[in-house]
Amino acid sequence: MRKKHENKNWIDSLLAEYEHGKKALENMKKELDPEIEMDQKDINVLDEMIKDMSYAMNWMHIGREPDSYGGIDKRSAYQRRVIYDMDLLPSLEIEPTERKLTENEKVMITEILLVLSPRERQCYLLHMAQGWSMGEISEELNIGKSSVQQFIQRAKKKVVCRTKDIQAHL
Repeated sequence: MRKKHENKNWIDSLLAEYEHGKKALENMKKELDPEIEMDQKDINVLDEMIKDMSYAMNWMHIGREPDSYGGIDKRSAYQRRVIYDMDLLPSLEIEPTERKLTENEKVMITEILLVLSPRERQCYLLHMAQGWSMGEISEELNIGKSSVQQFIQRAKKKVVCRTKDIQAHL
């Protein structure tokens, strides 16, 4: 059985801090009286702060600008950093015994992995790249084994589809 990760990765720690801060703002808002004009102004400011924190947390969770579905966002440096910094795949400097990957191949792998949801990417990489069993992944991520299987199946389909798309454009 694999040893559970005792330390959270940096993004999980940051998200936890933001969640704590957001709850503190919500508690402050509850203590204000909307009938008092000064408190109403404070409530409006707190609402904006909570909205901004939620937006930032969403961005950190999905690894790109929320509600942006196309364009340069998918090829941005930030997107690539998300994959490079992942605990599961620290680097795309993958060295097969036959040869090193070219920069173009690394970009293609990155584009293929970006079509996966964060959970699909976690399960897929743990299973395919790290060789973990579905039971081990289930225990590590604290989700059901059948969910892990579904994430991996969906990821495999997306990888095959995206690979075909990329090959068609070459």
